[in-house]
Amino acid sequence: MKTMIMKIGIVFFLFISFFFIQVPTMTKKKVYYKHIKKDEYVHVKIDQDTQNILLDDYLLGVVAGEMPASFHEEAIKAQVLASRTFVYSRLLSVDNTTSSQVYLTDQQIQVSWKEHYHEYKEKVKKAIKDTKGEIITYQGKCISALFYSSSNGYSENVEDYFKGSPQPYLKSVDSHWDKNEDPRFKRKNYFTVQELKTKLHSLDFKNITYKKSGRVDQIQIGNKIYTGREVREILNLPSSDFKIIKEGNKYCFITQGCGHGVGMSQYGAQGMAKEGYDYKTIIQHYYQGVKIEKR
Repeated sequence: MKTMIMKIGIVFFLFISFFFIQVPTMTKKKVYYKHIKKDEYVHVKIDQDTQNILLDDYLLGVVAGEMPASFHEEAIKAQVLASRTFVYSRLLSVDNTTSSQVYLTDQQIQVSWKEHYHEYKEKVKKAIKDTKGEIITYQGKCISALFYSSSNGYSENVEDYFKGSPQPYLKSVDSHWDKNEDPRFKRKNYFTVQELKTKLHSLDFKNITYKKSGRVDQIQIGNKIYTGREVREILNLPSSDFKIIKEGNKYCFITQGCGHGVGMSQYGAQGMAKEGYDYKTIIQHYYQGVKIEKR
C-alpha cells in the first residue's frame, strides 16, 4: 500500500512539474511567432530571369523609374501608393516594362540621380515609410491603380482607351495642372510622306471624331477606320490627343500630354501637391470613390 501511494505521488509530482515548467515556454513561443512579420517579396521578370525583390526596395526602384524624384513629397507619396497598389493587384508578380512598372536597380538609380542620389534616395524611402502598408481599395478590393505621365487636361475613362468594362474609380476627371507642369505638354512629331505611307498606307486623313476628353476617338485614313489609340501606337505618339498639319513635304502630328491618360496623372499630382493637397486627396481625385486602407 505504501509503495502504491509513493508511485501515485511521483506521477502527480511529474504531472504538476510538466504543467508549470512547459506551459509558460509554449505560451512564450506562441506570442513570439505571433509578432513576427514576414518580409514581402515582389517577383519581377527582367528579360528571361525572375528576381525576388523586397517590396520596399522594389518601390524605391519603381519611383526612380517612373517619376522625377525632384517632385513634391506628396506627389511621390501618391506615386508610392499607386505603385504599391498596382503590384498587389498583380499578386506581387510583374515584369520590368511599361506594361507593368519600370524598375531600376540601385546601380541604374545612381546613374539616373547622379549627384542627387543620396538626397533623393532618402526622400523616396521616407515616402515609402510614411505610407507603409497602405493600398487603394474600391468596395473592399484592391484597385488597378493605373497611372501615366501627363494628360491633355482631362484623364480618360478606362473603357475609352483599354478594352474591357468600365470601372467606377477610373473615370475622366479634370487635370488642368498638366498644362503648366509638364514642360513637354505639347509636342510636334514629324513624319515623311514615305514613313506615313509605309505605316498607315495612305495620306488621306478625314472624318476625325473626338471623345469628351478631347482625345481622338476615330479617324479614317484612306479606306480604313483607325482608333486614336491605334494611330498613337503605330506612330509611337506621346498620346492619342493629336492634330495633323502638313508642313512642306512632311506631316506634323501635334500632341498634348503623354501616356494613355487613364488613372493618375503624375504631372497632375505634382501640380496638386504644389497647391497644398496631400497624397490622399490626390489619390481620391484621380481614383474616384476609393478608400486608402492599411493591409
